[in-house]
Amino acid sequence: MCQASGAFASGKFMGKKNHKKAIRSLNRRIAEHQEKIKLEYEKNSPDEGLVRHWETEIRAFEKGIQQALKRLGK
Repeated sequence: MCQASGAFASGKFMGKKNHKKAIRSLNRRIAEHQEKIKLEYEKNSPDEGLVRHWETEIRAFEKGIQQALKRLGK
């Protein structure tokens, strides 16, 4: 997972449009990861470590959405 640092990552220089775009993007990533998890569990021998990894990333994406919503005043 790639993370930026500094003022840009903290959202200090991001406008309303960028926060909304970030939320849309994170929601898409969540859906993609949920699909990966579903497909993994359909296998005869699912990789639980991989599922945990995707679940951790989903939680990080959800946290990013909450931060963006907070900056939007929602």
